[in-house]
Amino acid sequence: MAFSIHQICRGFSSSAVRNVVIKHVTVIGSGQMGAGIAQTAASTGHSVALVDINDDILKKAIKGIEGNLKRVVKKKFADQPEAGEEFIQKVLQNVSTSTDAESVVQDTDIVVEAIVENLKIKQDLFGRLDKLAPARTIFASNTSGIPITDIASSSSRLDRFAGLHFFHPVTTMKLVEIIATSETSQETLDSIRNFSKILGKTPVSCKDEPGFIANRLILPLWLESMRLVERGHGSIEDIDTVMKLGFGHPMGPFELMDYVGTDTLKSIMDGLHAANPDLSVFNPCELLNKTVAEGKLGRKTGEGFYKYK
Repeated sequence: MAFSIHQICRGFSSSAVRNVVIKHVTVIGSGQMGAGIAQTAASTGHSVALVDINDDILKKAIKGIEGNLKRVVKKKFADQPEAGEEFIQKVLQNVSTSTDAESVVQDTDIVVEAIVENLKIKQDLFGRLDKLAPARTIFASNTSGIPITDIASSSSRLDRFAGLHFFHPVTTMKLVEIIATSETSQETLDSIRNFSKILGKTPVSCKDEPGFIANRLILPLWLESMRLVERGHGSIEDIDTVMKLGFGHPMGPFELMDYVGTDTLKSIMDGLHAANPDLSVFNPCELLNKTVAEGKLGRKTGEGFYKYK
């Protein structure tokens, strides 16, 4: 039986990660998602390298992680202040920071990318890191809606590339979507599934389509919420109240959109519309476009659909 060079190379690379247990984690991007992933991994005993473009951003991320840990301690260690402080210090010791992604990935088991929702920027990042990361290293993107196949195309390790989509806020949300491409090996999927479970998450498998499962369910709700406002059916506050009190949602759609970031939301929705031009449910929304154009990007800028202190 004849084998192609691609099949032979893929066979070797798959065996390189067959029995890998993920211990060393590199997270690229220290925003809300990246910092949350880093905190979660560090809290479960992983060694984490958190990477971003400058030290000021990283210092802010670490300060945020420390603040989150203090809130955790108030609940879990209410009667054990010393044990709580020990927990905080242990988690923080598990996190290092760097502005040099190329150096950090030379000794890591998995790279989780959590940067801007821009295909070219993601491809450029993984293209650079692919040349330096060990053969065992798995690449994963936390993208909310860009097809993993498109991102992975910049890499030579197609069998060790997958989507690992966490949810806001990472430290408390139990769901993680795992997205395989047609080239992702079973060994890679097993490794990241086990990793997800160790993090305390429940993994679900998704087809590599824009939006995966969760966003294809929630985005039509968000779009219709904005269109209800545009048509004068109800105010932003009223619609949020209906979803919270009528359906038991912990946050209303506009509160949640502000939390995610309206610019991130627009990127996801634009991608879904481009991929599904015949589905009117994903048609552009003027209210969202206007909000983003005015720089009202949500909580991170102090104003989105609501104003924040």
